[in-house]
Amino acid sequence: MMQKESILEELKQVVYFPKKDNIVNLKMIENLTFSEKEVSFNLVMPDLNDPGIKMMMDNCSKIIKNKFGENLQININPIAQKDSGEGPLSGVKKIIAIASGKGGVGKSTVASNLAIALSKLGKKVALLDADIYGPSMPIMFNLEDGRPSAVEVDGKTKVVPIEKYGIKILSIGFFVNPEQALIWRGPMASNALNQLFNDALWGEIDFMLVDLPPGTSDIHLTLTQSYPVSGAIIVTTPQQVALADVQKAVTMLKQEKINVPIIGLIENMAYFSPAELPDNKYYIFGKGHTEKFASKLNIPFLGSIPLVQAIAESGDQGSPIALDENSIIGKAYRELAANIIAQNS
Repeated sequence: MMQKESILEELKQVVYFPKKDNIVNLKMIENLTFSEKEVSFNLVMPDLNDPGIKMMMDNCSKIIKNKFGENLQININPIAQKDSGEGPLSGVKKIIAIASGKGGVGKSTVASNLAIALSKLGKKVALLDADIYGPSMPIMFNLEDGRPSAVEVDGKTKVVPIEKYGIKILSIGFFVNPEQALIWRGPMASNALNQLFNDALWGEIDFMLVDLPPGTSDIHLTLTQSYPVSGAIIVTTPQQVALADVQKAVTMLKQEKINVPIIGLIENMAYFSPAELPDNKYYIFGKGHTEKFASKLNIPFLGSIPLVQAIAESGDQGSPIALDENSIIGKAYRELAANIIAQNS
């Protein structure tokens, strides 16, 4: 089976003779992506005038086709060493998309609290609010008046993400009037997303969570086809109508041109627990539907988050409830975060 690791293992057969080592060990392979029909990557060269480039590219193509299929399309892009390893995402280890089949399931609430929980487990976390049409993170983190600073790097203006609770945060909401409705066509929205990714100084990050718009859109395509997304988490509620839309999200992520691994399904608003009776669980929307649905789709079930009044209150106050590690919700998010770390270690 073709995987990133297996492709790299094959490419170790290609040696860069001036340094007497293979191109994988020398970190000459960047932005490796693949599907059933094609393999693409950058070949980082000390000198683009090196006469051996074509031979190396031919060797790479031949080796991959011999192992994984002669009909594969191989796209190799030679780039200069001075242009590599310096990109805005070069220090980001994992990019995880937080998606939902429909709106109103608490996707942004889950994203913000999951970011907090990962940070509390010692991870360096970034949160990119890619819900271009309805950014929520400025409210979730009490940053409605937040404005990122800018610095000059090599003659280019770069945005410095706002840091709060140990998390680096960027949102389109920081750059527009919160009372203004964004009426953008798909290409404009995609361009805005690219700027959030590429025009920022992210630094060293273990997990970058990307809060996507609900449903499926150009934003999803831009993210999954342009950036090395490690996996996606889908948020849903237990109602049948919400689970039906999960199927659409899963189908989209599994499409050949997208092919993003699904880390798992999170059930939000799984049951109601009143503050005065925290041990009581009332399954308002039914019990066990999401777990069974995850099993049917053959994707992991990551866990459940109860419906508690304090969740909405803390979000509206800009203080995500996962900050309280001793609360029921805080413990639930901590377990989810530990689950995700275990899957991505």
